[in-house]
Amino acid sequence: MPHDVELIILLAVGFGLALIFGYIAARLRLPPLIGYLVAGMLISPNTPGVVGDIHLANQLAELGVMFLMFGVGMHFSLGDLMQVRRIALPGAILQIAVATLLGVGVTMMWGWSFGSALVFGLSLSCASTVVLLKALGDRGLLDSVNGKIAVGWLLVEDLVMVLVLVLLPATAVLLGGTALSDSSGDENIWLTLGMTLLKVAGFIAFMLIIGKRLVPKIMQIVARLGSRELFTLTVVAAAVSIAFGAYKVFGVSMALGAFFAGMVVKESDFSHRAEEETLPLREIFSILFFVAVGMLFDPIILIEEPLHVLAVVAIIMIGKTLAAIALVLFFRYPLNTALTVGASLAQIGEFSFILATLGVSLNLLSIEGQNLILAGALISITLNTFIFSAIEPIQVWIRERSYLARLLERSGDPLAMLPDEVSQDYLRDQVVIVGHGEVGRRITNALMADGIKVVIAEENREIVERLRENGIAAVSGIATEPGVLIQAHIQHARLLVLSPMDILDIHKIVDTAKTLNPEIQVLVCAESKEEAEIIRSEQVGDVYYAKEEMAKNMSNHILNQIQIAHHQSPTH
Repeated sequence: MPHDVELIILLAVGFGLALIFGYIAARLRLPPLIGYLVAGMLISPNTPGVVGDIHLANQLAELGVMFLMFGVGMHFSLGDLMQVRRIALPGAILQIAVATLLGVGVTMMWGWSFGSALVFGLSLSCASTVVLLKALGDRGLLDSVNGKIAVGWLLVEDLVMVLVLVLLPATAVLLGGTALSDSSGDENIWLTLGMTLLKVAGFIAFMLIIGKRLVPKIMQIVARLGSRELFTLTVVAAAVSIAFGAYKVFGVSMALGAFFAGMVVKESDFSHRAEEETLPLREIFSILFFVAVGMLFDPIILIEEPLHVLAVVAIIMIGKTLAAIALVLFFRYPLNTALTVGASLAQIGEFSFILATLGVSLNLLSIEGQNLILAGALISITLNTFIFSAIEPIQVWIRERSYLARLLERSGDPLAMLPDEVSQDYLRDQVVIVGHGEVGRRITNALMADGIKVVIAEENREIVERLRENGIAAVSGIATEPGVLIQAHIQHARLLVLSPMDILDIHKIVDTAKTLNPEIQVLVCAESKEEAEIIRSEQVGDVYYAKEEMAKNMSNHILNQIQIAHHQSPTH
């Protein structure tokens, strides 16, 4: 009996090569998705050897897009975004505008049409969330202020790209692409655009009013049965069904539907379980997506248009990076934050591929443009690891040689110094708390309730602004820099309290503090028992590690160290 085995061949060869080259990439300390793209290139019609079915690959890529967008929705946190909104929102929008204008300007010089140039520029403006999360995670920066700003920045980029994916088909004919309807009159184009926006608004309203309640309720009912496979099936069915329903009923993209499916699943009490149990499936389809994207790439572009490829890489890795660094410094964040955000954006990824594929299908982008985007992605993702590794030496080099960089970073910044209204009496025998996360916040509240004088040193400027609005003495900056501790008047402090952070940073802060104030006592909050033992062995200071009781225990310890209670010293 004959069998149609094209799908089996594609999966077998695709997964096999993806495993081999993904492993090689990981051994070279590169993101595995580089290996997946190379695997796709090897089975594409553009290279000799085994040729996969490109039409099947495109359908699998559609599923990959849905699960990628579902994952983006599940990771989308409005709370995280709101914490850094004052820099992430304007910064991301301005950076997208700069990168898009660079892409448009360069390609218009090549003789491209405006529509092609716009899609091309937009594709170069958005970085890869997958690459960023891995890079930050490998360096332990995900929970740092720099990491939160970078992730918040990319969340804004993702939201903008989702909006572009929704609006581009409706406006394609205006940009010189293929019309969505039989008529191409301006009046019908604007009517189509208006109807698209209306349908998108209707879908969003439906998901926020009904979907937000219905999907978590269904997940709760199924979870009570205790069947793991049924629960996983429920989550997958929600992702695929909502994506298809968004396309069929509301006429919006399946990518948008999958994104909102992820958001409503995140609202469930079982969101962590849903994320954990669907992770293998989402990763499998994302691998297929990158393999399919690799099949579209024609390596001949590297030989035929090397200068164009270099121009694309320069826009991604130099233009975007410098724009992001300048914007972060403009918002008066430290040089380290600016370099971290700049490195985070020095690559492009999944949204670039999705947008490029859509542009080709709408006759807005040529195959050459798609190949240039893919070449830029391969090169920028490969080099991104080295850019992250260069942050520290570049930072040292700039600070040593550039007075302007030091001036931009600190001079005239009102948050870098305590307000004048903080009296000198307050700045004696105070407790200096580095970091105002969950633990730092609880300790601060407990100490202030007992009348203990507190000064906060915090990297996040928005948190510092909020603390000052509430009448709490706070200074903005990275506490590993002596100037920050000096501004917190560490030389007159009784106690230094460190929230969870990197052990190397703890050593730097404690060394600086004891240089300025040899008698100061130090309390350290560790992330784990193992970390606490390491810190204790190095005799940095008293250590707490139990997360749930940590803030309470540390607060009590501080009160005992200072030997003061609220009723004994009301002046504090």
